[in-house]
Amino acid sequence: MMSGEVMLVILIVVGLVGRSPIIATAASMLLVLKLTSLERFFPTVERRGLELGLLFLTISVLVPFANEKVSMKDITPLFTTLVGVLALTGGALATWMNGKGLDILRTEPHLIVGLVIGSIIGIVFLRGVPVGPLMAAGITAFLMKVIELFTKSN
Repeated sequence: MMSGEVMLVILIVVGLVGRSPIIATAASMLLVLKLTSLERFFPTVERRGLELGLLFLTISVLVPFANEKVSMKDITPLFTTLVGVLALTGGALATWMNGKGLDILRTEPHLIVGLVIGSIIGIVFLRGVPVGPLMAAGITAFLMKVIELFTKSN
């Protein structure tokens, strides 16, 4: 069995090689907590880290509203053009899938390992951008539903 420290070092290396500073930084921060005997914060980070990450992500997305780079006249085309309606639909579907991802992570938390490894593979080999476990879990839930539909019909 591989120790947590070794796994974190491997993730740091993979993050550096795969040019994913987010994975490298996250693994580095956890390694520092572990090596400085601050593991008592792991449950709090695990419980509240996702919320905090989503908070900062939402803040960064809303900055254009705060600094007035987006106005009401920019919002009107969202409801009157095909691209705008597709953006609204994409946002609604993404959040719905994220909700399904949260459900699957709550019921099957062991899947996080596969999601992280899959994300690393996507970053390294597909030059993807890590958007977090919720979307990956949402896509997983969708794929599980598709497979369930196909296997039930046969």
